[in-house]
Amino acid sequence: MAEEKRKLAVVAVYPGTFDPVTYGHLNLICRGAKLFSKLIVGVARGGVRAPMFSFGERIEMIKHTVRDIPNVEVEGFSGLTVDFVRRKGANILLRGIRTVTDFEYEYQIALTNRSMAKDIETMFVIPGEEFSFISSSIVKDIISAGGDAGAFVPQEVNEKLKGKLAPPRE
Repeated sequence: MAEEKRKLAVVAVYPGTFDPVTYGHLNLICRGAKLFSKLIVGVARGGVRAPMFSFGERIEMIKHTVRDIPNVEVEGFSGLTVDFVRRKGANILLRGIRTVTDFEYEYQIALTNRSMAKDIETMFVIPGEEFSFISSSIVKDIISAGGDAGAFVPQEVNEKLKGKLAPPRE
């Protein structure tokens, strides 16, 4: 009960492509769920690079992994993130920062979002150190080289990655 009182009575959105969702993403989702009364994981349809997993696959993978967190919802979106945040009645964008490089990129995005939507704040959260090096790109590289990424992604995601990327056996 005391934990409930510490949550901000605020709706926040954690946007991303989540291609695929990693334990680093899940760490931020769990932390955001503790901070806010409601956290919406916004799965972006696409970005500059075409995602490996379909829009529907990415949404379903995240829904499956967060199904036991009562104040977390998962929803896909396209278009500007700030427009999605407004449509959801939120005023906080939750973003993760692992490295200085992430900070530089996220800082630019936050300032751009602020210039378009002064009523929406960006909150940066640093993942747990055990997740600070994990990225979706690294996970895909591990699987493509014949490795197992089970330490970095949920088992269901690991199997789906292997189905798409594992090299043929020689």
